[in-house]
Amino acid sequence: MLARLNHIQLLRYAGLFTWACAGVPLLWEPWYFGEDGGLDRFSLIAWRACYLAFGACYWYMTKRLGRRTIGALDLVLLLLLTLTAIGVSYFSSSGLGSILLMVIAGMLPWLLPVGIGVVWLVLQYTALVPVFADHPDFQFFDAVLQAALYVGFSSFVFATSVVGKQQAEAREEQRRLNAELRATRALLAESSRLTERTRISRELHDLLGHHLTALSLNLEVATHLSEGRAQDHVRQAQSLAKLLLSDVREAVSQLRDDDAIDLSEALHTLVEGVPSLDIHLALPDHFGVSDPARAQVLLRCAQEIITNAVKHAGARTLWLAIARERRGIAIRARDDGRGAERVDAGNGLRGMRERLAEFGGQLEFETAPGRGFSLEAWLPLENAA
Repeated sequence: MLARLNHIQLLRYAGLFTWACAGVPLLWEPWYFGEDGGLDRFSLIAWRACYLAFGACYWYMTKRLGRRTIGALDLVLLLLLTLTAIGVSYFSSSGLGSILLMVIAGMLPWLLPVGIGVVWLVLQYTALVPVFADHPDFQFFDAVLQAALYVGFSSFVFATSVVGKQQAEAREEQRRLNAELRATRALLAESSRLTERTRISRELHDLLGHHLTALSLNLEVATHLSEGRAQDHVRQAQSLAKLLLSDVREAVSQLRDDDAIDLSEALHTLVEGVPSLDIHLALPDHFGVSDPARAQVLLRCAQEIITNAVKHAGARTLWLAIARERRGIAIRARDDGRGAERVDAGNGLRGMRERLAEFGGQLEFETAPGRGFSLEAWLPLENAA
């Protein structure tokens, strides 16, 4: 059963199990708080409310965990989750909240940069020092040591989650690169097929066509030199030679008419290898390009668009459309990523622009904070199929 769960689901259910175990004092209060319960009615209601709010907030947040884009809502929910865990300890005058804060420690690497996550980890346990200091057997220094002890436990949870997150990202990157490799292989296979068809059509035209033409001419001469039944057979052979020559020319024409590289398979392979991004791909029917160099430009542009959406934009959804327009092909893409005030074109965008410019193409893009990234490219294409 565990093999069917991904890393996010394992983290989620492990945290929920820990949360459930921390709620045992709800059922056996005398065992935990003393024979008389040790808490007034308000404190009992308050810590139980914080406990239940923590569970509900954790359930909701872990459904969204693993997203590449962390918004303001995620940070507000993280703050609420931390406050409810601290509230459990404050209102119950116990260390129960420390257990819940360990659950939060496992979430921090997925929501915050590592440095900020470490600071958050330390501060959340620092807030519990007054709770530990309120214990009759603890002095202030003992309370600080108790908080430091929990920081040590939680640091192991935090580090384990960091490693898990890095491995998950490495697996996604490997899948994306593998998809790019398979797409490139499909493009090479199509290019090889095109090269072979071109070679065969030339051989048919230059060799077989030439010999059939010579045969037809010789049979034409033979018709003038023969008589009677022999002449009839020669004329029949001449008709068959002309028919065969016509068939060869038609076959050559078909081979050359169908000499486009099919990009559909390569692009679909590229898109299917990106599990962290929902890509909506729109292609023309029977999308083919006769020029291998231009076909490679289109594939590399699609790869760079997907890479930007995954690595830089932090997008969840990408809309990618490729369409024929007059004597060229247009590429339009937009995502729902974080966007930016301005775009500093890196090697990827510069390389895309250079590839397009080599064939007289153009590249334009725009972005704004919270509005994602959109791109439009134009590739002049004399032989779009």
